[in-house]
Amino acid sequence: MTGGSTQTSSLGYFKWAFIVTGAGLLLGAWLGWQSTGTLGGMMTVFFICTVLAVLEISLSFDNAIVNANKLKDMTPVWQQRFLTWGILIAVFGMRIVFPLLIVVIAASIGPIEAVILAATQPEEYSRIMHEAHLPIAAFGGTFLMMVGLTYFFDHEKDVHWIAWLESRMARFATIKGVEIAFVLALILGFSKLLEADEAVVFVHACVYGLLTFLAVEVVGGLLDASQQTMSAAAKGGFGAFLYLEVLDASFSFDGVIGAFALTQNLFIIAIGLGIGAMYVRSMTIMLVEKKTLSEYRYLEHGAFYAILILSVVMYFQTLVHIPEVITGLGGAGLIGLSLWSSVRHNRREMEQVEDDTRGRRRVEA
Repeated sequence: MTGGSTQTSSLGYFKWAFIVTGAGLLLGAWLGWQSTGTLGGMMTVFFICTVLAVLEISLSFDNAIVNANKLKDMTPVWQQRFLTWGILIAVFGMRIVFPLLIVVIAASIGPIEAVILAATQPEEYSRIMHEAHLPIAAFGGTFLMMVGLTYFFDHEKDVHWIAWLESRMARFATIKGVEIAFVLALILGFSKLLEADEAVVFVHACVYGLLTFLAVEVVGGLLDASQQTMSAAAKGGFGAFLYLEVLDASFSFDGVIGAFALTQNLFIIAIGLGIGAMYVRSMTIMLVEKKTLSEYRYLEHGAFYAILILSVVMYFQTLVHIPEVITGLGGAGLIGLSLWSSVRHNRREMEQVEDDTRGRRRVEA
């Protein structure tokens, strides 16, 4: 009975995700019918929306875990703000406004012209998006790499999944700026593999990604330092909110660019990725309320390793094309391994407790 109620409770977190999925797929089918006038065209668009949603979910397991890690320390007011305003920014900002903004900047046209271009000349729109892939991958890869390295280069971190590596990283964390030095060395190394013009663009975008991470950290630190003068509802909230929004944006770069490999229609992409974003929100809420991160001690580690791998993949994508499905499966695999390791750890602890209990009973007897 308990197992059944737990299952129902878990599915309850995905109620809105299921509703948005149904509405989104129906809208996608309608767009397919409107644009082609055939049943085959309608089913094709329906299928593309489904694949995009699955792609977004597979790429965003680690995003949900990192969101939950940050949200658990936020006040309830700011948790709610992120899960309402934040998801609107994520769905409409990153999945619709962001691709339009890229075309506005790259083609030096107005936002209305960009919308018209997306609707009437999807091939040209897609071409502009792909040409902007190098700076986007460099910026997002740098930001995500700093997120991952900051987690592991922490001298207060005492729970290690891959102990021989993580214990050394925690020890080196006492060296000021070690993670920044590591990232800068990697940036210089990758820039040597690119053509001269591309290398300049790559380095500039990486520096902007690094500066964005540091700026978000500074804002968060200033807000934390001024908590005594802030209202209770806002304490420690805005800095974490800003950090999560930039983090979500960095996670979204890969999915948005990769989506153009399946379709050049901006509106179909927005539907598919928007559906996926709703599942990320549902997973985040479930992880926070069920306290899953504390129950499975290595789950967080798997997510941050997945972030580091994604950041390196984004760097390599400036050199060669790497299918997004590989990135998604790799991240999901790492998180699955960390979950399995957590379950094994919990089982060993339970067995140890049972052995200790039996030992005490024998002594008492």
